[in-house]
Amino acid sequence: MASPRDLLAPLDTFERRHTGSPAADVAGMLQTVGFDSVDALADAAVPANIRLKRPLRLPAAASESTALAELRAIASKNKVFRSYIGMGYYDTATPGVIQRNILENPAWYTAYTPYQAEISQGRLEALLNFQTVVTDLTGLQIANASMLDEGTAAAEAMMLAHRVKLGESHDASVFFVSDKCQPQTIDIVKTRAKPLNVSVVTGDHRTYDFAGKVFGVLVQYPDTTGSIHDFAAFFEKAHAAGALCVVATDLLALTLLRAPGEFGADVAVGSAQRFGVPMGFGGPHAGFLATKDEFKRQMPGRLVGVSKDAQGNPAMRLALGTREQHIRRDKATSNICTAQVLLAVMASMYAVYHGPAGLKRIAQRTRLLTRMLADGLKAAGAKINAEPVFDTLTVTGIAAAQIHAAAAAARLNLRPVDASTVGISLDETTTVEDLQVLISLFGGAATSLHTDRGEVAAAPVESDYAAPFARSSEFLTASVFNKYHTEHEMLRYIKRLETKDLSLVHSMISLGSCTMKLNATSEMFPVTWPEFGRLHPFAPADQTKGYAKMFAQLEKWLSEITGFAAVSLQPNAGSQGEYAGLLVIRAYHESRGEGHRNICLIPTSAHGTNPASAAMCNFKVVPVACDANGNIDVTDLKAKAAEHAANLAALMVTYPSTHGVFETSIKSICKAIHDHGGQVYMDGANMNAQVGLTSPGYIGADVCHLNLHKTFCIPHGGGGPGMGPIGVAKHLVGFLPSHPVVPLHHDTGGHHMGAVSAAPWGSASILVISWMFIRMMGPDGLTRATKFALLNANYIAKRLDALFPVLYRGAGGLIAHECILEFRPWKKHGLEVEDVAKRLMDYGYHAPTMSFPVPGTLMIEPTESETKAELDRFCDALVAIHGEMAAVASGESDKLNNPLKHAPHTAAVVCATEWPHPYTRERAAFPDKWTRAAKFWPATGRVDNVYGDRNLVCSCVGMEAYAEAAKPSPTHA
Repeated sequence: MASPRDLLAPLDTFERRHTGSPAADVAGMLQTVGFDSVDALADAAVPANIRLKRPLRLPAAASESTALAELRAIASKNKVFRSYIGMGYYDTATPGVIQRNILENPAWYTAYTPYQAEISQGRLEALLNFQTVVTDLTGLQIANASMLDEGTAAAEAMMLAHRVKLGESHDASVFFVSDKCQPQTIDIVKTRAKPLNVSVVTGDHRTYDFAGKVFGVLVQYPDTTGSIHDFAAFFEKAHAAGALCVVATDLLALTLLRAPGEFGADVAVGSAQRFGVPMGFGGPHAGFLATKDEFKRQMPGRLVGVSKDAQGNPAMRLALGTREQHIRRDKATSNICTAQVLLAVMASMYAVYHGPAGLKRIAQRTRLLTRMLADGLKAAGAKINAEPVFDTLTVTGIAAAQIHAAAAAARLNLRPVDASTVGISLDETTTVEDLQVLISLFGGAATSLHTDRGEVAAAPVESDYAAPFARSSEFLTASVFNKYHTEHEMLRYIKRLETKDLSLVHSMISLGSCTMKLNATSEMFPVTWPEFGRLHPFAPADQTKGYAKMFAQLEKWLSEITGFAAVSLQPNAGSQGEYAGLLVIRAYHESRGEGHRNICLIPTSAHGTNPASAAMCNFKVVPVACDANGNIDVTDLKAKAAEHAANLAALMVTYPSTHGVFETSIKSICKAIHDHGGQVYMDGANMNAQVGLTSPGYIGADVCHLNLHKTFCIPHGGGGPGMGPIGVAKHLVGFLPSHPVVPLHHDTGGHHMGAVSAAPWGSASILVISWMFIRMMGPDGLTRATKFALLNANYIAKRLDALFPVLYRGAGGLIAHECILEFRPWKKHGLEVEDVAKRLMDYGYHAPTMSFPVPGTLMIEPTESETKAELDRFCDALVAIHGEMAAVASGESDKLNNPLKHAPHTAAVVCATEWPHPYTRERAAFPDKWTRAAKFWPATGRVDNVYGDRNLVCSCVGMEAYAEAAKPSPTHA
């Protein structure tokens, strides 16, 4: 019988929802793995010498309603003023059909990166739409599937230009950046350039003489002051000097302005934020990068291309360049996890919803309002920047402090420039009434925009541009942008795409090292609160006290969890966290007069992003071998640390290892690196197995990045958003990222590296998710979650080991939170691990991580969020698949014509008149009772990647042409 105390406890306690197996199920799982308690299992799995000696010092767990109330109180400290600051961030009207059915829809935000194309066709189509928006508006041939933000996209463009010129044996080392680019972009470019020994020269493009060996130039169009320049002649000079030309631009402006590709641009970058994505105090937002077709093999990030499936139908997938990133390792063109898929989907849907005519009308309205404001300000005696402009005016010759004070009194923010200058940027939400208020700040007449009858005065000028600035080329001609302009049709289109994607709303996604755990609804609610979503990242500090309090608490909590002295929340992806962490190490060595240290030791089992990140910092990667048990070969590591002692910069290590075990020698490994003058960087991909039991700081690491989209519950969003903050030991605090616009509290000592993301706190608006998770779980709940992650993983390993042996084990035959299953022996029977991955789709599952870190294997991580019932359903599917494999091996099933080789089976294939297979349709489509109850149908048959790479098509127009060509010829009686 329950006690009064139990009955009076909150009914919405969260931890039991997050780690949800009933006690009886837990007991059964423990019996299977051979332990009496979860604590005993954790004691056996985690080496005693790295176990924390005390519990986490965090606030006790709060119920869902209590945590939301606390966060609401914090949010109320933010003041939502109307911001006209601009600088690449604008208020925008998110269509309700997109907010409710994509941003707030777990079927969209809980999906994984679309590496398994057959169950990702919805997101892939939306991303193809995004790529088409970018290529059409920029006038370039190919665009990637999104970047992290405008500043990092510009830095990637610089690196692209550098690679291209190095490939041409060009020894140039100078990159020119217009001083009229956004200040945060300039700073990020300088951050990226420094380790590559690239000299960034800033100045006026109109007077730059191309002195020195220049490999690239970057300009802003329209520029940060609002002015629009004709760069055609400047680009001719740049090309004559052997430089590539990069344009940072605005997609909305490009509906009216001449496309960069039409006046000589080689690369165009920018942000799609104003296409329906809230400012969110800096993010997340989808950046973009487009370039010429000749540079596609140097393009960073992910690329969606069109191919065909096994039945010859058009099908999309991530193109070769994407997959090459992990294969190339330190020769990769980027550290790959540089995408904001969910936000790119939103931006693409905004373009679909409005269509070319609607987008152009929004742009024309914005420009018209800007011209009306300009005339009103001139009438008030203000001086503004010369025409042409789009949405931004720079007002000079004024007492800026007085203007800002008057604006604040009216709950408005203008851009501070200097003592006599302010900036004003308008957007699609601006009204004529807003203009009246703005003009009145400068002493103008509030009624100057109206006739004596109260009507809006006739526009003083046209809203379009004259030559050479006017756009003459068409854009968004593909049918998808021209037929879903009513909400009903838009809703149906979104739903059609949604049904093509498998996500956590369908079944568990057991990807090793990717930690696809519960993204709780209560954690997601605050993301769309206006107090968090509508703030400009450069709003005055007295308006953002709620964010400041939330940041301070989250930094303190993450520091406690990681055992570090300080945390920077700026890196807006795990890849950025890796890069930032290595830059901290680099800056530390330089401050000690040891800038020559450039050797980075990386185990051969490391994530593919690790060597790529090291190369971006101009470190030389030296591989470290692993032993037969999957552990770092300590003898090899110590030998290489000693060999390179004079130049040793860092070791990059993942813990528990990428092989899924707690290495008992980790402390001695860290000591060996420190003894030879290096620093230890820990990849935080596997923090899910550390929280509350051990910590990077306690183990001996100096830096660690955290994937908040893994361990701390920010959803993957189909491949972004993510956050990758870094924690550092005390001696590295002064080297954390800074920001050129907003001072950060750790900017002490003058050794900071510069900015790594465009916004001061990265993708700030999604940090509320991790705040809610930690607040609701509390120290005990977080620690229990880690123990349940160990239990669930060991339960799966125990159930499947007899059929698919577990490749690596730690002490006592246990694994950590993930395991690698062996499938390579089946190759002799003609069966590949890919066949298993595709067959799992017929059972309603996304495949675990395939062929990483060991080719021919599956790496499984169930997470603490899954119940025994779901774990059993997954195991039962693999047991059944083993039976199908055994039938092939014994000759009972045909070697080529069997359910594995033809998987996945689509509804169209199963329902076709012809059925050319010896196994039944039922066996193909409904292999177990669960699929009878709730069938997820793969949208396409197995996709032919090779064909798509040989016939690269990366736009909607190409997709439509392909689909038309694939139609069967009409038959006649």
